[in-house]
Amino acid sequence: MQYALRFLTALSKLPMFLANLSLFALMCLTFADVLMRSVFNAPIEAATELIRIGIALIVFAALPVLSAQNGHIAVDLLDGPFRRMRLERWRDAAVALICAVMLWYPAGRVVDLAERSRSYGDVTEYLSIPTFYIAYFIAAMIYITAVALIGRGLLHLIAPHMLGAKNA
Repeated sequence: MQYALRFLTALSKLPMFLANLSLFALMCLTFADVLMRSVFNAPIEAATELIRIGIALIVFAALPVLSAQNGHIAVDLLDGPFRRMRLERWRDAAVALICAVMLWYPAGRVVDLAERSRSYGDVTEYLSIPTFYIAYFIAAMIYITAVALIGRGLLHLIAPHMLGAKNA
């Protein structure tokens, strides 16, 4: 089991690398667009659609990794009572599993929308990038997030020591 967790940790570097690369590309694109707009009065026309695609890549590439590492923002209003009743582990497992179940439906809807986009031949305005590629990427990342949350929830129930003190 420890080898599987090490493998998944190494594998998680790939989507984070994609998110980092997308963020760097967006910074460069924004800088170039502002420079071209201000100095030459010639903005990059495709910048808007590239920024939309880049933001989707950043958000949905990081989503499974952040979910698996419990890296989301959390409000701890009820931590005290759960800690006193020693129910933290069960609460965290329930939250992870419920979130995984709730993500399954939107992922299926995104797949439906991607199929519709593919069948209609939808492309972006300036660069004619088929939009179904982005939609399939989003759906895949949502499914992977759901699976990661199921794994996290089961680890909370079966082997909480494997989550470590930092991520428990």
